[in-house]
Amino acid sequence: MELVVNATEGINRAARILREGGLVAVPTETVYGLAADATNGDAVAKIYAAKGRPSFNPLIIHVDGVEMAKRYGRFDERAIKLAERFWPGPLTLVLPLAESHGLAPAVTAGLDSVAMRQPSGPMAELATLLDRPLAAPSANSSGRISPTLAQHVAVDLGTKVDLILDNGPCPVGLESTIISLVGETALLLREGGLDRSVAAQIVGPLVKPKPDANVAAPGMLSAHYAPRIPLLRDFSSPMPEGMAFLGFGEDMHEPGLNLSPSGDVNEAARNLFAMMQELDRSGARSIGVAPIPHHGLGAAINDRLQRAANGSGDGDGR
Repeated sequence: MELVVNATEGINRAARILREGGLVAVPTETVYGLAADATNGDAVAKIYAAKGRPSFNPLIIHVDGVEMAKRYGRFDERAIKLAERFWPGPLTLVLPLAESHGLAPAVTAGLDSVAMRQPSGPMAELATLLDRPLAAPSANSSGRISPTLAQHVAVDLGTKVDLILDNGPCPVGLESTIISLVGETALLLREGGLDRSVAAQIVGPLVKPKPDANVAAPGMLSAHYAPRIPLLRDFSSPMPEGMAFLGFGEDMHEPGLNLSPSGDVNEAARNLFAMMQELDRSGARSIGVAPIPHHGLGAAINDRLQRAANGSGDGDGR
């Protein structure tokens, strides 16, 4: 594994590794992704092996624009409008598979749909250089905290990755919002870095799938994004011995970190995973998290915290 400090200088090396079937950790505006050629079955299998990812959990493919995306998914008018408005950006569309798509079967986990998005930055540049999409879930062990710094990838996955491109912290800090347009009703499969109310202005109300719905896209597992120590949501004092606090606004206790002293949910989203990583490795016995409002990106933050609580420590975080 080689850590490249400047992602721009490492692009050509990364493209060569990807053509040869290797794995590259690539920064996006959301989190760092673990990328492989989405048309190479052996390369995609390496993603699942490196992450310890369940085979039933499909992957998102990353494209350089709508024209490339149309080779792999079938776009209706709704999908075109959303892509034109929000790509590149933190929006993933789940669409019916195109005929003769050529994707490795493991990418879609056997489904007749595909999740795709156009990111900004190095991931899209690499898709252009390869002239094919990159399968790229978050570059972390399955179920654990997503990486927003190159160092997070190096500590977690280490030599399982052939190359890590370092482009500094991810500006959004939460994975993409996922909207399924497979049927007539637009489904919100995952809260994320795009405020769902903005997308709803184009496609109408977004319906959430039933709790027992099959996994149709990444981020739908009930336990995900989890630290190794217990995480407790909506925590209020007194703090037990050994707890570290993840505060918000004026709600802060020591020892701990504050997601946003000013109470800005966008700032909190940018800091969430990095601060969870830091507290998880701080020697604390548990993490208590202040209540986060549900407006704007707060909905996505609370979604991540609930799934993190479900998978953290012994899995009983409330």
